[in-house]
Amino acid sequence: MKEKNMPGSAPNRGEPRFNPMHPPDGNAAVGGLPATSSQQPTPTPTPMKLQRHFAPLAFVLFTVSLLYAPIAAAAEPPKLDAANTAWMLTSTVLVLFMTLPGLALFYAGLVRSKNVLSVLMQCFAIACIVTLAWVVFAYSIAFGDGGAANAWYGGFDKTFLAGIEVKTLKGSIPETVFAMFQLTFAIITPALVIGAYAERVKFSGMLLFSLLWLIFIYCPIAHWVWGDGWLQKMGLMDFAGGTVVHLNAGMAALVCALVLGRRRGFPETPMPPHNLTMTVTGAAMLWVGWFGFNAGSALAADGAAGMAMLVTHIGAATGAFAWMVCEWMRYGKPSVLGIVTGMVAGLGTITPASGFVGPIGALAIGAIAGIACFFATNYMKRKLGVDDSLDVAPVHGLGGILGTMLTGVFAAAAFGGVGYPEKVTMGDQVLTQLIGVLATAAWSGIGTWILLKVTDATVGMRVAAEDESEGLDTALHNEKGYNL
Repeated sequence: MKEKNMPGSAPNRGEPRFNPMHPPDGNAAVGGLPATSSQQPTPTPTPMKLQRHFAPLAFVLFTVSLLYAPIAAAAEPPKLDAANTAWMLTSTVLVLFMTLPGLALFYAGLVRSKNVLSVLMQCFAIACIVTLAWVVFAYSIAFGDGGAANAWYGGFDKTFLAGIEVKTLKGSIPETVFAMFQLTFAIITPALVIGAYAERVKFSGMLLFSLLWLIFIYCPIAHWVWGDGWLQKMGLMDFAGGTVVHLNAGMAALVCALVLGRRRGFPETPMPPHNLTMTVTGAAMLWVGWFGFNAGSALAADGAAGMAMLVTHIGAATGAFAWMVCEWMRYGKPSVLGIVTGMVAGLGTITPASGFVGPIGALAIGAIAGIACFFATNYMKRKLGVDDSLDVAPVHGLGGILGTMLTGVFAAAAFGGVGYPEKVTMGDQVLTQLIGVLATAAWSGIGTWILLKVTDATVGMRVAAEDESEGLDTALHNEKGYNL
């Protein structure tokens, strides 16, 4: 690597240097005075004599420099990088944009008109309550230092964001920016779960469940994978949330759908989306916002972020196209709902791989996502009769599993990926990915079931039958989305 010139210094090439092993010419001034004929001639040191004189000193200086260099390098404080900070500020806005208004509009358009405001309200309320919990202690649990228990949770050393000041850095960006960026992930994950119990859950129950789920499910898993926890140390590859976000939310959604039961009239009564225009608008916002989600997870404005952005777009487009083709072939007509759902499937599946694979891997992962999630969605609702209202489990849950596992394959350099750590084979990495999938699914599934039972025993989870028939907008909020 070529050395760079420091500002104000002379170039390295051609710079005059004093080398004790090759001193100046003997006719040069000695002691700062010129040699003249009137002075007693001063014996001119020979190169060999100078070598014997300076060599011990040079050796001592060289040895000291070797000993001091690592200490100086280790002691050098981290420096703020303005470009990285600017990109992370932008990414944070993009990820929050995914929930408000992206996911809110996407979900609101999918429900019936009598429940549109309830979904919008749930997304807004989750953004508020998660933010408050994040400040108080949730950030600390996810990204603090848990001491002896750090493999499992982050402890409470950053309660009320203690120690986070204007000049506090996390790598090359302010920790304020890092904490805010991670907060946007913490907001969207429980908001995804809304899709499983839409149109039949109490607002108070939703709030309590979401808060408990953040504390006991999301934060521990985030710490395991991104907070120097046991899965990160094991070498799990999850760049932006295949396990932490998508599998986690998808597993919770499946348990919620099973525990709460079907909506009244499902599946006999048709329950089509009331406003696909709203849904497509929200889907477009999700696509754009996802660049902050994945490329922002590089935490820097560098080549890794650029590749993550590229493969994210490829995965989304491929997933959407694959779903459209499957639907076209099976039902004779491609639908707008199908293509946007395939886009979400492609985005969710490429998420864990986005920082590790290249374009070839993105094409394969996107295609697999579109096809697999299409058949899983139809099978779950039509064959199993599971009423996951907005298909969170077969899209995000299955997508998270597929993406996490396929990362272990397409991260290989042969497929244009970043390659594996030293002495790690594809088989080793796939096994690590499987452990991450199983651990996340078990913690999320069992924990969600427990939290649902606790919430139901305290404030209740499901609305009364008459409130469900009337619609949650009127029954819970005394408002209507449309005055028809």
